[in-house]
Amino acid sequence: MQDAPLHADVADGPGNGRAFWITTRDAVRLRVAVWNEQAARGTVLLLPGRTEYVEKYGRAAGDLARRGYCTISVDFRGQGLADRALADPMAGHVQSFSQYQHDIEAVMQAADQLGLPEPRFLMSHSMGGCIGLRALMQGLRVQAAAFSAPMWGISMAAWMRPVAQVLSTASGWFNLSHRYAPGTGGATYVLAAPFEANVLTSDPDMWAYMQRQVKTHPALALGGPSMGWLRAALAECHDLTLLDSPGYPAICALGLREKVVDPAPVHMRMARWPGGRLDLYPTAEHEVIMETPADRARFFDAADALFQANA
Repeated sequence: MQDAPLHADVADGPGNGRAFWITTRDAVRLRVAVWNEQAARGTVLLLPGRTEYVEKYGRAAGDLARRGYCTISVDFRGQGLADRALADPMAGHVQSFSQYQHDIEAVMQAADQLGLPEPRFLMSHSMGGCIGLRALMQGLRVQAAAFSAPMWGISMAAWMRPVAQVLSTASGWFNLSHRYAPGTGGATYVLAAPFEANVLTSDPDMWAYMQRQVKTHPALALGGPSMGWLRAALAECHDLTLLDSPGYPAICALGLREKVVDPAPVHMRMARWPGGRLDLYPTAEHEVIMETPADRARFFDAADALFQANA
């Protein structure tokens, strides 16, 4: 591992944060960030959503540090300062969601190499929840899992779903997988959308926090997904529905104002997860971890209780 930049000026994380470059088995360079390495209660593997980067979870690392945990997070391939697959760096792209499992493997190896404290726990948001669920099904070395609005389905109108499936599949046939998915483009959502109409958070301070990060460090920003990413995401969400829930204790937070992921698969998954619990947040949008102080405190307190009970 080599030292990597960590933009502490916008992360608002604990003062002891460090970042490193790591390389996956398929030769993709990622960036990981670590905070509070000497924590007493173990390490939380925090998996971000699509478009996100480690600095966005600086405040979350602070919430976890105050509860006694170390945090390790990652810039997944194609976002943040990790290697990007396309000539257009604003298009988020993967060929298959199985590639993200190489990222998880590399992060866990980094945690071992750094000697981060055990036990280990999973916390994940949105796309990270999709990647994290697959990792749990493959035996990820953690004790318990806390999900925030996991992407186990993508929110879209019923009539649009078969259209998206056909278009994204056809894009592979005609070598158009690199093109943006319909209705998206190179603009970064938090800079393009007004706060009043945004679908991420109801908290103006957290919205300003997200905007400040990409304004100050534009290299962190990402635009819409590629057709290839959409095809891979739809396939992974479908494949996961066919599999039983893994045998880990788990909680899942879901806002009742959710508009980004499809809530139905979340409800169905958690209803048949032995040792799992679904927590509903009446006033929360998509990003419970980036919501009001009361909602954030509720989420991190629930995660702390789960982790301590399964340490």
